[in-house]
Amino acid sequence: MSATQTVTINQVVASKDFKKFVDFPHTLYAGDPNYVPELHIAIRELLNPKKNPFFKHSKAEFFLAKLDGKIVGRIAAIRNNNYNKFHNCNIGFFGFFDVIDDYEVAKSLLDKATDWCKTEDFDAILGPTNLTTNDTSGLLVDGFTKPPIVQMTYNKPYYKDFVEQYGFVNEMDLFAYWIPTDTVNEKSLRLSQRIQERLGKRGITFRNIDVKNFKKEVATIKEVYNQAWENNWGFVPPTSEEFDHIAEGLKLVVDPKFGYVAEHNGKMIGFALGLPDINEILIDNKRGRLFPTGIFKLLMRKSKVKKVRIILLGVIEEHRKAGIEGVFFSKFIQAAKDNGLLGGEASWVLDSNEMMKTAAEKMNGEKYKTYRIYRYTIN
Repeated sequence: MSATQTVTINQVVASKDFKKFVDFPHTLYAGDPNYVPELHIAIRELLNPKKNPFFKHSKAEFFLAKLDGKIVGRIAAIRNNNYNKFHNCNIGFFGFFDVIDDYEVAKSLLDKATDWCKTEDFDAILGPTNLTTNDTSGLLVDGFTKPPIVQMTYNKPYYKDFVEQYGFVNEMDLFAYWIPTDTVNEKSLRLSQRIQERLGKRGITFRNIDVKNFKKEVATIKEVYNQAWENNWGFVPPTSEEFDHIAEGLKLVVDPKFGYVAEHNGKMIGFALGLPDINEILIDNKRGRLFPTGIFKLLMRKSKVKKVRIILLGVIEEHRKAGIEGVFFSKFIQAAKDNGLLGGEASWVLDSNEMMKTAAEKMNGEKYKTYRIYRYTIN
């Protein structure tokens, strides 16, 4: 940006501007072989107060940066009332941060989000989260050589430099572990089988998620989810409506081969969910449109993807450290081997979650990507 140019930041209000807000990354990442667009219809629904239950308790405003009339960046400023209530804090968030390789433009966007958070009387800003920690979150800071797996973020390497130059500091690192089927620790797989047999004698059994009774399964998983994650950094229990909304969005891509439930005497005590990596399909659809033919391509090729993402894995506290987490991991990898997959990604795993990091590493998992949530203290 030259000294004579001025960045303008405009709030997104009109429908046509929301379309520009959603589509800007497609232009920014044009020609980037690792860029995978998010589905246009999914993002429009996420940002729509009439369709996303988030907006029943919280709010967000969206902004576009322009330079000589051309869109050069975007950002969202977010008030998540449920997060602040659950964590007894006073924090705002930023998200949907994308920008050209120009620090002055990035600074103008971050200034806008900071100023907005000041008007909301927040003490600090966390991000990026799009919109919540239950949505896509984290800035990619290491591992730029491979495309993101389903529902993981991707960004240019210079984003890290920009947010840190502005004054954001590391709040929490989120890791992605790659566990390949061809080099998985076979000893760990055999050990997990013996652990499963031992757990069976204590009344702990495992089964696949029942997609035929999806609503009933989701209702039970909802209870376990809140118990299993309540002490995790950044966790906020979704409202019942939010949880059902998320589950409905996943229903299209859930594969029962990669969904597991642990029960103790018939009562659910843990679950794990993997998603086929539909990004392998979407990477060829650089505008993120499913219609008119994309939906058929997605459905027809879903069973042929070569990777799975372990997106959720949790056990209620009283049954942790019994080996259930390791059994879940081994089931994912065995299913991946049996179905000819290259492997699975476990993500994201909190830097503070030693149990999950150890479980992934015992399977010969490689920490191959790092995402980061940043904090900025408002003066």
